[in-house]
Amino acid sequence: MTDLVLADGRVLDLRVAGPDSGPALVYVHGTPSSGLAPDAIVEAAAARGLRTVSWSRPGYSTSSRRIGRRVADIAGDAEAVLDHLGLESVVAVGWSGGGPHVLACAALAPQRFRAVASLAGVAPYVESRGTLDWLAGMGQDNLEEFGAALLGEHDLRAFLLPSLETYRSISADEIVDAIASLLPDVDRAFCTDAFGAGLATSFREAMSVGMDGWVDDDLAFTAPWGFDLASIPVPVSVWQGSTDLMVPFPHGQWLLDAVPGAMSHLLEGEGHLSVVVGQAEALVADLLDVGAA
Repeated sequence: MTDLVLADGRVLDLRVAGPDSGPALVYVHGTPSSGLAPDAIVEAAAARGLRTVSWSRPGYSTSSRRIGRRVADIAGDAEAVLDHLGLESVVAVGWSGGGPHVLACAALAPQRFRAVASLAGVAPYVESRGTLDWLAGMGQDNLEEFGAALLGEHDLRAFLLPSLETYRSISADEIVDAIASLLPDVDRAFCTDAFGAGLATSFREAMSVGMDGWVDDDLAFTAPWGFDLASIPVPVSVWQGSTDLMVPFPHGQWLLDAVPGAMSHLLEGEGHLSVVVGQAEALVADLLDVGAA
């Protein structure tokens, strides 16, 4: 991990894993998490000769907060990262809360992103109003969290505060108890193995300096995203599991309808965590295939 100082003075904690040089896959992390990419993604990318490039969004880990940030604001940071690494163009995947952000990169910096994948990515709250029951199918923890987000920052901070200390010290064997309402059986199986250990490390890193990133993500998801999904000119694939309790299946279905030409990977029986481990190799291969077209 290195600190990348941006033109406006903010810092991003930048990470590069896998091969020392060559082409890259950008990994955009979930909510709440740090830029630590799952081993399954890093290994699948490395097997195809790709570095994995990632960073923590503003307010997470040691990345400087950007007050009032929108989903769209990631595009400028992404271009700065690619410029720093000398990367002309990349493929990218955004998992969970990273899904909206990778779509923003595709919409606002299409010359730098050849193909992107939304992996269990959330649909927009404002833009889907009237066409998606946005909260339906979420586990109780998410119903309460986003209910607080819709009331504003003060209520959201009050709701999240008890979780801050939990996430700062969480271990893999504590994840199931911490987010039980969000885990179908297929996901619980991954919480105490190596994937769970990586997830716990990411939670601890993300909360190490506070919960600003988590707060700002939730507020950004429930506000206008700042770009038009229908304008995305590069290939988009939507990967979504049918048993997901964090980002329910209809979110993936809605995104497929909203993004012209989006390619469907709606998967029966997969959850929010299992889809990462089980589909990483297929996802990377698909990104490279469509990105080369």
